[in-house]
Amino acid sequence: MFGHAKFWVTAGALVILGLSAAMATPGDPQPALDSPLGLWTTASGHGVIAIDPCGDALCGRIVGIDRAPTDPMPTDVHGQSQCGLTIITNERPDGSGTWLGHVTDPRDGSTYSAKIWLERGDLHLRGYIGIPLLGATQVWRPFTGHVTSDCGVT
Repeated sequence: MFGHAKFWVTAGALVILGLSAAMATPGDPQPALDSPLGLWTTASGHGVIAIDPCGDALCGRIVGIDRAPTDPMPTDVHGQSQCGLTIITNERPDGSGTWLGHVTDPRDGSTYSAKIWLERGDLHLRGYIGIPLLGATQVWRPFTGHVTSDCGVT
């Protein structure tokens, strides 16, 4: 009996600690894990995407491409440089810790619905057609390197 009481007291204390950590007051610094803003390394490890505010939504653009200095800059489906290309658009919070918007594949110009969320410090991006069940998820890691002005990655 005492074991059960100890369990419930410990569980209650953990819930209270969790709630107090989750309840931020205005002006308190927010942990980076609350927002997808920042630089992210794509699942392949060859691209860096900057997610920034754009109007009342979030957008993501290519700011780094891991390539040899002698390799040409990759281009999109229209022959334009992928450096600076916006591929994530109109991401808006849906109230459950996820953002909903669109993602464009720069290689072929196809645009998909996109859902992004954070999990254990990583950004998850699920591109889909129609409903999220009909899609695929990529996991992007926080970028910790350096991006050069010409979209180089060091």
